[in-house]
Amino acid sequence: MKKSMRIVSLLLCTVMLLTLLGGCGKKKEDDRRATNEIVVGISQDLDESLDPHTLTSAGGRELLFNVFEGLVKPTPDGELECAVASSYTLSPDGLTYTFTLRDGITFHNGKAVTMDDVVYSIERCRDENLVAGLDQIVGLSHTDDTLTINLAKPNAEFLSCLTLAVIPQDYADQATAPVGTGPFRFVSRAAQQNIVLERFADYWGEGAKLDRVTYRIFENPDALVMALKSGAVDLYAHLPSNYANQLTEGFQILEGTMNLVQAVYLNNAVEPLNNVAVRQALCYALDREQIFSMTSDGRGAALGSSMYPAFRKYFRDDLTNYYTHDPAKAKALLAEAGYPDGFDLTITVPSNYTQHVETAQVVAEQFRAIGVNVTINPVEWATWLSDVYTNRNYEATVIGVDASTMTARAMLERFTSTAHNNFVNYSNAEYDAAFEEALAATNDDVQTRAYLDMERILTETAANVYIQDLADLVALRDGLSGYEFYPLYAMDMSKVAYTG
Repeated sequence: MKKSMRIVSLLLCTVMLLTLLGGCGKKKEDDRRATNEIVVGISQDLDESLDPHTLTSAGGRELLFNVFEGLVKPTPDGELECAVASSYTLSPDGLTYTFTLRDGITFHNGKAVTMDDVVYSIERCRDENLVAGLDQIVGLSHTDDTLTINLAKPNAEFLSCLTLAVIPQDYADQATAPVGTGPFRFVSRAAQQNIVLERFADYWGEGAKLDRVTYRIFENPDALVMALKSGAVDLYAHLPSNYANQLTEGFQILEGTMNLVQAVYLNNAVEPLNNVAVRQALCYALDREQIFSMTSDGRGAALGSSMYPAFRKYFRDDLTNYYTHDPAKAKALLAEAGYPDGFDLTITVPSNYTQHVETAQVVAEQFRAIGVNVTINPVEWATWLSDVYTNRNYEATVIGVDASTMTARAMLERFTSTAHNNFVNYSNAEYDAAFEEALAATNDDVQTRAYLDMERILTETAANVYIQDLADLVALRDGLSGYEFYPLYAMDMSKVAYTG
């Protein structure tokens, strides 16, 4: 009897606690509406440095998309529009761009933007090799309000390079207190806790609808869902399907794509992954449909190389099914390569990305079915960046790779032999030659064919085990609107607003 009473008491306390949390959550929502601010959940802290030119993580780029702008900036439909520049022209021979500086544009610290700042930003990114494609510049000159850029040869991709952030040349604290020209300005950062942005009142354009956005970090997805349900968080992007299914009341679930290439990325320099037959065997072991079914309710766009559909003319759907699910063929290739009994493989995966962890778990079972004994090694994001991305001390990883600009070069150069960000240690002379052909091309059709050929080479040599462009589910609290998807990894908060 006493035990029953204790259970009843516990249930009553739980109900009271949930009621209290719900009430507190409603008050928090009302308070934020009254002050025109929202809380956005994110799954990881940003890079240690917030300097936009040296950012490594896609998560950092998508958040700071609101703080920085280039001469031009991307739109949700994949086009480029003027930002720091008010207009530009291109000479008939495709060799000379002329930009006019927007009148009255200022940085977040109140300093007027000058052409000296623009030139500094471009030259810094070119000289330190921070933005691919700037090496095409052979001349850079300016007046107070006009910038002229001369190229060695015409290149249809070049304008995308100029989405690079324009920052003040005489400002020393960009890493800790970033200053840009975007619709939001940086306010504060508490490591592993939050990042706060505020509406920039002197923005040159229409400006943000919200006055304040606080990004709270939740590396534990269960804690995030609880925060959404309790009213502590208003918006979260990249939500796993199983968590989205729990948010049936009080939220709109928006669906787009993440615009990245999720794959089992393989360290091509370690045995036995330096054997093309072994890598091909892993590709034949993969069952994408099962991955889609078990991790994302069937959502996702299947990929067969390092390009995703938003890249349009560069995306090769014909490579998607180059490797079909064929365990018998996979085993035969392993035997042919000298591994009839399989081998041990460690897949290192960042623990804060639920989608990648869940995918790694399914992939592990599929690889085990052909005799590959997989161990999953979940690590914190900072450890992944250090061990996998920077030091290349790993065997395989599941992650998504995106593009910093809407150029095929941004996606494909990383797999050239000498690329600083070639974290898979891929080395292929034919691939390098195709890349040089793309760079040398003065005709867009010739350049496009070279890039498409690079994708073919990646697929045929099984550089990685390509999976998908993940579905992007966004939980947006009822009463909010204006969230838009981009063909890049971007989270534009400038159009999000309260309704009614």
